Amino acid sequence: MKFEESMQELEEIVRKMETGNLPLDDALNLFEKGIKLSHLCSKKLEAARTKIDVLTKNKDGELSAQPFCMDSE
Repeated sequence: MKFEESMQELEEIVRKMETGNLPLDDALNLFEKGIKLSHLCSKKLEAARTKIDVLTKNKDGELSAQPFCMDSE
């Protein structure tokens, strides 16, 4: 399943659960599926993040590939 499809399905699950009109068993099943989709999306995002390189110039003005880092340090 593609990331976008997983996110759409996860959003639909959230919409259904927010209504509060689901029987308990249905809500639990959707919750479980949502957790699995959430983990899947997280793994796909982490895999994509490790593939991203940012080109930067070093002190000599040459371009070099640096690992992408989203942390603000």
